[in-house]
Amino acid sequence: MQISRQHRLSPGLSVCLSITLALAVGATGGFATASSVTTWYAGLNKPSFNPPNWLFGPVWTVLYVLMAVAAWRVYLTPRSAARTRSLSLYGLQLALNLAWSLIFFGLRAPLSSLLELALLLAAILATALAFCRLERLAALLLAPYLAWSGFAFLLNFEIWRLNSGG
Repeated sequence: MQISRQHRLSPGLSVCLSITLALAVGATGGFATASSVTTWYAGLNKPSFNPPNWLFGPVWTVLYVLMAVAAWRVYLTPRSAARTRSLSLYGLQLALNLAWSLIFFGLRAPLSSLLELALLLAAILATALAFCRLERLAALLLAPYLAWSGFAFLLNFEIWRLNSGG
């Protein structure tokens, strides 16, 4: 990867800021989640493939770091309309990621969160495709996030189905 010299921030500082932003979004979602995990969520019927609660934190932490590094790699490419679009898509999917936690756990609305998760999956895919045009590794770093979010869609669907009679 060729690093553009058109940036005001050093690569070290910019990667730290990128990771901090992603982890801050994750922590904000975690606050919304925390109050519901041991109460509302614990009482839901869940499918047999539901992972243990302790697994979600470590998995999401790794995914947030990977997506932050992906965005940082795109940030390091030369300024262009494509880079601006790519990073805008990244911001959109990050906002949708946070919104899912707020809708599912905060509002306790599995159907609404399922619909929102479909938008999130589309945004992650669009972000990966946009990243790929600029920096292939950045797109590949989003693959685990896309896969886990696809699994989350299936899990969310099953939780909705098992608890709504749908």
